[in-house]
Amino acid sequence: MRFLHCADIHLDSPLRGLERYEGAPVEEVRGSTRRAFENMVQYAVRERVDFVVIAGDLYDGDWPDFNTGLYFAKGMAQLGESGIAVYVLRGNHDAASKLTRSLPLPTNVRLFPDKAPRTFADDNLGLAIHGQSFATVAVLEDLAAGYPQLVRGYFNLGVLHTSLTGRPGHDNYAPTTEGILRSKGYDYWALGHVHTREIVLRDPWVVYPGNIQGRHIREQGAKGCELVTVEDGSITTEPVALDVLRWTELAVDVAGMPDLDALFDRAAAGVRTELSRAEGRILGLRIRVHGGGVLHRDVSARPEVIAEQLRAVALDASAGNAWLEKVDLRVRPLIEVDRLSAGDDPVALLVRELRALAQDGEKLTSFANDALKELRQRLPPDLSEDDVLRLDSPDILGELLREAEGELLARLAGDRGPL
Repeated sequence: MRFLHCADIHLDSPLRGLERYEGAPVEEVRGSTRRAFENMVQYAVRERVDFVVIAGDLYDGDWPDFNTGLYFAKGMAQLGESGIAVYVLRGNHDAASKLTRSLPLPTNVRLFPDKAPRTFADDNLGLAIHGQSFATVAVLEDLAAGYPQLVRGYFNLGVLHTSLTGRPGHDNYAPTTEGILRSKGYDYWALGHVHTREIVLRDPWVVYPGNIQGRHIREQGAKGCELVTVEDGSITTEPVALDVLRWTELAVDVAGMPDLDALFDRAAAGVRTELSRAEGRILGLRIRVHGGGVLHRDVSARPEVIAEQLRAVALDASAGNAWLEKVDLRVRPLIEVDRLSAGDDPVALLVRELRALAQDGEKLTSFANDALKELRQRLPPDLSEDDVLRLDSPDILGELLREAEGELLARLAGDRGPL
């Protein structure tokens, strides 16, 4: 028996804010979730899998029109022609309360209900598959605790949209523990909600496949689904890449570089390497130039020019197949920060205070809530909801603080003009 475990397809996700990225192939990228979905359907047919599991967030939210539902139905019909059943569970993005439009499901599709868990059985495969959809967007109770015990003599598969005991960057929905999952006696748990692939356990198998298409720079690397093979009582899994656009960050350290030509050469080599790893996909790239060195003065004197030159380098090195989502310039002068922090002068006190703030996530969040309150209110709705601009995220706040520290110390060192 073989099956595909998918999750977080976010079909027709709008990829908010894409237009603000200079040079972005907007139309190609906007269709990336559909093309990744097509890749999944084609792979399932080609590999003749027995069934497909979609563990939540098939849709990104309510359909703007019926085209999204019709597109899904077309893909399911293709699977049905090959005798492939599909089991769909709703997550927080496509919860029953969120979708106002619906279409009749193709005959090969089984949708888990949201009122109580249900078990679908396939006697030919010896399969019992258990699951419960989200009734509302924010499900805070432990759904897994209410799942039935295993069906003896069958391969038992649990489908669940959950953050388990919590995962960074993801709302704590349908929380549960490894102990609860083990207690059900299932052979495999097909999870969704977390957009990074993770094998949580191997006895039993508890797996997040990640989403099938990265939607912004914080969803980097290969994206796809899990191919699961069950043979003679053993289970093996392997990731299957389905994405058509791959996001990555290229870090370039300027330490020891004598001039800007060295920077551009290093960046070009990095772009070519990342493009090779993307295996023919479009590359959404962020270049982060960091480190301390003699280039600080050149970079800080004309950052906009350097950023545009790096964009040109990326286009040339990739023959137009890589575009820069952002150029992040964090070059600093050769400042011995540890030495600066050891004294009793105002600069030393400032450095120590910034470091203490960076290490205290609760204090940093509280400080940011006060300092950024007005900024949050002024942000347009599409930006305030953007995962990339989550100003309540400790990781993002820490990143902003580190950037501010480098900028401040550079100015104190006299390389960026007066404060």
